[in-house]
Amino acid sequence: MQQSEEFGTLQRLVDALFREKKRISRLDVLLTAEAFDLIDDLFEIVNLLPPGIYTRQRLCDQFNSALSGHGWGFKYGTVE
Repeated sequence: MQQSEEFGTLQRLVDALFREKKRISRLDVLLTAEAFDLIDDLFEIVNLLPPGIYTRQRLCDQFNSALSGHGWGFKYGTVE
């Protein structure tokens, strides 16, 4: 499997979400993901988030877990 053209997109999403805030809601993530016009695979990762409030670390853990579960970590990149 090779890296996608979308490699790093979720990292840019995380960076944008936490540019000015330390905690964000699932709704914040969904709205920002819509603005980023994510491809279906990446929007699927975002949609797997359970409701709640997220710190950067918690959101990254959730995304990385979902990416790993789908086997997409190399294809789309992990987040930190």
